[in-house]
Amino acid sequence: MITEAKIDEAVRQLFDKIEFPDEPAGLYDPLKYMIAIGGKRIRPKLCLTAYALFGGELSPEILEPAAGLEVFHTFTLIHDDIMDRSPLRRGSETVWKKWDYDTAILSGDVMCIDSYRRIAMAPKAVLGKALALFSSMAAQVCEGQQLDTDFEKMESVSGEEYMKMIGLKTAVLIAASAKLGAMIAGADEATCNALYRYGYDLGLAFQVADDYLDAYGDSKVFGKPIGGDIINNKKCWLTVKAFEKTSDRAALLKALSLPAETTDEKLYKIQTVKDIYESLGIEEDAKYEILRLNSLALSHAEAVGKGSVRYEMLRRFADKLLGRTR
Repeated sequence: MITEAKIDEAVRQLFDKIEFPDEPAGLYDPLKYMIAIGGKRIRPKLCLTAYALFGGELSPEILEPAAGLEVFHTFTLIHDDIMDRSPLRRGSETVWKKWDYDTAILSGDVMCIDSYRRIAMAPKAVLGKALALFSSMAAQVCEGQQLDTDFEKMESVSGEEYMKMIGLKTAVLIAASAKLGAMIAGADEATCNALYRYGYDLGLAFQVADDYLDAYGDSKVFGKPIGGDIINNKKCWLTVKAFEKTSDRAALLKALSLPAETTDEKLYKIQTVKDIYESLGIEEDAKYEILRLNSLALSHAEAVGKGSVRYEMLRRFADKLLGRTR
């Protein structure tokens, strides 16, 4: 069986050597830039992990589709940063900030196209299913982004609405990564679907964990300043849960509407909102939800045989992904 160390090394080499055309530089340099600033490569690693449960060697027929998942994810980041007017991504300038809006839009478009080119290198026996899975997922990610945008105009959203949004925006891509790897390896349909559910619930847990870390993480470990969601009035799992639990909605709205222009204002706003979180037990609620979703994901992983080497690989993947919150 392909080991986790071999998967990590394969992903590292894959993105060290990934190629895009040189000309026109204005179109392709942003792609190279975004790949170079890195990331956790969660999606290709999960794709290769699912493949390793059933497959053989790491040939281009699995490596290129795995890369396509990350290229697609990176495309969504370029366009998300435009929509959010975010100046930084992973500590570096975003594409629209470093170049301009038009360049970011067009470079994102060609990155999306490139992701399809890589998915199309899947084995012919599963190519139709692979493209159908990928296309459905891509549309769902756009639906999730639209819901996220709609939420910005709403005073509050329900927990059900929020989970639907992150399911589309975040979880379906992680789910498709797991299913695609198993599909290319030749796993049966029931197993592929179980791994999709594993990836979906793991994706939900990952997003809740990301929301939690935005308020309670270590900025040096998390990779970005703490409290960004609070400062920007972004609806995250913690604020949604707080609105569900609070008996003083006006106080929460007042805290979230505090100004955050200066450093002192930002710190005051973050602390005021977190004080409300503490009074409502939101931190513990978030930890519980992450554990609940992780357990649900692992229940689907049992399709490969609970206690088996295959199951343990999926369990360890989940543990590494969510370990920052423990």
